Amino acid sequence: MAPSLTFVRLTGRAFQTVFDDLAALRIAVFYDFPYLYEGTVAYEKNYLETYARSERSFLFAAYDGDRMIGATTALPLRDETDEVRYPFEQRGYDLDTIFYFGESILLPDYRGMGLGHTFFDEREAHARQFGQYTTACFCAVQRPDTHPLRPEGYKPLDAFWIKRGYQQDTRLKSAFTWLDRTEAVETAKPMIYWTRQLS
Repeated sequence: MAPSLTFVRLTGRAFQTVFDDLAALRIAVFYDFPYLYEGTVAYEKNYLETYARSERSFLFAAYDGDRMIGATTALPLRDETDEVRYPFEQRGYDLDTIFYFGESILLPDYRGMGLGHTFFDEREAHARQFGQYTTACFCAVQRPDTHPLRPEGYKPLDAFWIKRGYQQDTRLKSAFTWLDRTEAVETAKPMIYWTRQLS
């Protein structure tokens, strides 16, 4: 891990102190495949308010100097938006036992240093401290192997997630809407969830 990195942990309303940094990082990382996200700071700040409103939300961010180069977020599933909660509600899950892991994002130059594992360790530890959450989950966009913008040699993170103890549950599906960088209007993207037991 780069010796120059420093780390910040924030919860709840403290998220607002790094909205600009986190919005810029999300836009930069999600611009690439598989998300292909054409983001704006205004859209990002509106989205991040979901985390600021949640007392138990969590941010772990890595800085190189004054620049946020990586970050990961989490919050109780109960506090998430309708489209995130939907597949769990439809299948009768107890939302009060589930912690949702949001983004885990890192600029390319800082990958391969072990931060991906650190991000999961931090979120899992945060969720466990409350004593009521037995399941962690996150979701990932589904893109076809034949997608024209899929880079040559692209490898999804499935193997890494499985190593962390997560399993894809194809019964849990949702759709998130955003503007692809190749699109003129926003379209819905299929999302599939991954889960693991925390207890």
